[in-house]
Order: sequence, then structure tokens, then C-alpha cells
Amino acid sequence: MIEDEDRCYRAVQSRDPRFDGVFCVGVTSTHIYCRPSCPAVTPKRANVRFYPTTAAAQSAGFRACLRCRPDATPGSPEWDSRADLVGRAMRLIADGVVDREGVAGLASHLGYSARHLHRQLAAEVGAGPIALARAQRAQTARILIETTDLSFADVAFAAGFASIRQFNDTIREVFARTPTAMRAARHRSQDRVAGSITVRLAVRQPFDGTGLIAFFALRAVPGVEDVVDGTYRRTLALPHGLGTVGLTPYADHVEARFGLDDLRDLSVAVHRCRRLFDLDADPTAVGGVLGADPLLRPLVAATPGRRVPGAVDGFELTVRAILGQQISVAGARTLASRLVVAVGQPLAGREGRLSHAFPDAAAVAGAPDTALAMPARRRDTLRSVATAAAAGDLDLDPGADRAATEAALLNKAGIGPWTASYVAMRALGDPDAFLPADLGVRHALERLGAAGEAASAEVASRAWRPWRSYAVMHLWASLGG
Repeated sequence: MIEDEDRCYRAVQSRDPRFDGVFCVGVTSTHIYCRPSCPAVTPKRANVRFYPTTAAAQSAGFRACLRCRPDATPGSPEWDSRADLVGRAMRLIADGVVDREGVAGLASHLGYSARHLHRQLAAEVGAGPIALARAQRAQTARILIETTDLSFADVAFAAGFASIRQFNDTIREVFARTPTAMRAARHRSQDRVAGSITVRLAVRQPFDGTGLIAFFALRAVPGVEDVVDGTYRRTLALPHGLGTVGLTPYADHVEARFGLDDLRDLSVAVHRCRRLFDLDADPTAVGGVLGADPLLRPLVAATPGRRVPGAVDGFELTVRAILGQQISVAGARTLASRLVVAVGQPLAGREGRLSHAFPDAAAVAGAPDTALAMPARRRDTLRSVATAAAAGDLDLDPGADRAATEAALLNKAGIGPWTASYVAMRALGDPDAFLPADLGVRHALERLGAAGEAASAEVASRAWRPWRSYAVMHLWASLGG
């Protein structure tokens, strides 16, 4: 599970925050687990155990440090980048599949038996799917205890616990405090607004939040998204209802203010926003590879910590990619806005410029021609993709098999390599997607003095693997768009 424990201990000795979330540290003398950068006195090597997840540490009998809060670290970048069974499972567990559908449902999504899935997760991350989901519920409960005035019964069920007793037992076991003590110790000055929940989303440094805001502002679909005073706001279609979120990036974190129809959706909403802003990325690893290439070195040096904008919903991103084929960004926004107004789900109460959730696959499949004012071939492509997604024949979820989804998209008439790779990059979180024929990529390469032909771009990109998606973002940004 942890291949180089000596390296991990050196990270603990130096209190290196780059390893927060990559592993956690259990101290046998105190039975507490911490993040590597915990400011407490460094424990003796003989008293230290290393675990790849907080769930593994909890299963081994350790409770969370109340000083460094290891459950509030960025997630491991490994689970976002890995395309194997364990990586896919970790993304689906974070998206709340175990809480909604149980372990059997998770196994069904992945196409394996529940026993095989448990065996693989236990071997790789030190905990099975139930323990991993339990750790996530504990974190959600802590957020609700400390940031809302909800009754503990409401907190328990909103976090996904089956009973008040299970909630109380888990909080005491994980945090060594009762819910009452945790609420009493919260910061009295903390900003709490009725009907909203504000969460600090941890992020690894360096972090180019400004670049993310600029990217989303240029592509914001009226009614669904908005950018005002450095805050990106959008609607969310979640498992138990609709919601909104405002995301404001700072130097060391992102502030997320949620308004949710159902608080059971909080952990899912947090996870999807982390994916949207690519907050679990490892900028040091990315910068090390891209910055070593003479062509990209100036771009990486100018904007360290650039992220790949993700998506809160894979189907939405796919629809928008199809709408944007062979037209301008402004034109794609207009088409998407018409579709949203025609078949999107209205918010119960309009929040500023936010009025609708993006339509789901069934709604798009049944949309009238008037809502799809585009060439007939593209309209047919859109309906074909929506019909397949609605029937479950096209998997665009976080745990999708990336290769299988790309192949399925390429089998659709009207979808070529550019669209399939763009969906892989942003909807499926593939860190190594590349778009060699993209005009922006080609123009950026030419500006840098390199050949811009697709074949030449493909050859040049081999030095950027496995972070070619980040190279694309640097190239696009160099054009000012």
C-alpha cells in the first residue's frame, strides 16, 4: 500500500504539505492519525504507521487529529489520474454511489463482483468500500456540525448515516469528541448564512485560480453559470435535488458556498466542485514534466499551478462539446442557453442570473427541433448521444472506463477525435488527453516557434506525457483565450 515508508517519514520530518492527502500518518503512542504537515512534534519513527487513506487509518484504530484535521486535506491525485478499477472505484465512492446504491450498486457500475472489488480496494488503499464511504460520511458530518445550526438528527441523515446511534458512534470514534463538544468548539465568528453552507476546499500549491475563473467566464452559459467579482456561480443537478454553488478561489483554498434543496447532497456537491476546479491535482509533478521541456518551460514558469477545468456532470460537458463543434465559443453559449431555457429544469427560486439546471439526457433526447437550432447532422448526433446516455449505454460518470467511453463516442456519427478527447480531458478527468488537430493548440505551437501540423504536434506532445491535458491548457492560455 505504501511502497517507500522512509520517503514518507522524511516528508513528515519536513512537514511537507505537498504530501497532505497522498497519505496519512498514524502515531501508535497516541492512537491519532495526522496529515504529513501536522505542526505537532514529529513522532519517533518506531511509533509511526503510514496509510494511503483516512479510512485505512480509521480501520486500524486511529482517530483524527483535531489540530491538523487530516480529513480536510486535498484528495490524493492518484485517484483522479488512475484509469484502473481502484481509481474508478475511488471516484465513484467520492461521488456518493455507495451511500445511494450500496456496495452492490458500486460493483455493478464497475462491472465486477462485490467480493473482487473489496479485495482490490483493501489491497490498494487499506479499506473496503464501506469503510471508505464511512470516512466520507464522517467528514460531511463534521462540516455540518461546525458550519450549520442543524439538529444532530438532521446532520446524521444529511451526512448519510442510517441512524442517530451510528452517527454518534462514528463521530466519537473518528474525532474522539461528541457532536455536542465539536459544535461547542467551533469558531463563533464563522460566517453562517441561513439556507447556505460555506466550505473551505483545500488545494495544493501552487494554484492558478485566476486562470480557472477566466476560463469559465468565457464559456459561461446564461441561466446555468455566472462569474461576478471573481466568483464562479452555477446551478447543480444532484442525486436528491437541485442546488447552486459559488466558488471563489484564494491563494491557498477555494471558498464554496452551497445552497442545496437536500443536504444529503453536500458530500457529492463538494466532490464535484473539487473535480470542476481540479483541486486534487499535483502541480509539482505536472510542472516538473512540462517545465523540463524547452518549448513549454516559459509558459509553466509564467503560470505555475495551472489546472484543467473539469465538469460537474459528464453529460452536460459532452453536450456542450458537441454544440461547440465548428462554431465560436460565443455561438456555443447561445445554443446551450436556448437548450437550457427550452428543456432545462427551472430553479424553485431564481438566484440572480441563475435560473435553470442543465437538462438531463432524457430531456435533451426529447427536445424539439426549435431547441436545437443547428445543422441536422449535429442535431442527430446530439440526440443519439443523449438517447444512449439516458438508456445507460454511454457511461459519462466519474468512474467510467475512459477508453471504453472514448471508443463509444467515436462510434457515434458526427463525433471525431477532437470531441472524444475533449470529453476525456474535462468530463472524465484524463490527465493525458491531447488534441493535436485543435486550431488553438496548433496556433500556440506556431507562436512558440514549433511546427503546428497535427502530426508534428503529436510528436512534440510525447515529451509531456502523462500530463498532456495540462499542456493543452497552457497552450490555450498563451493565446489569451
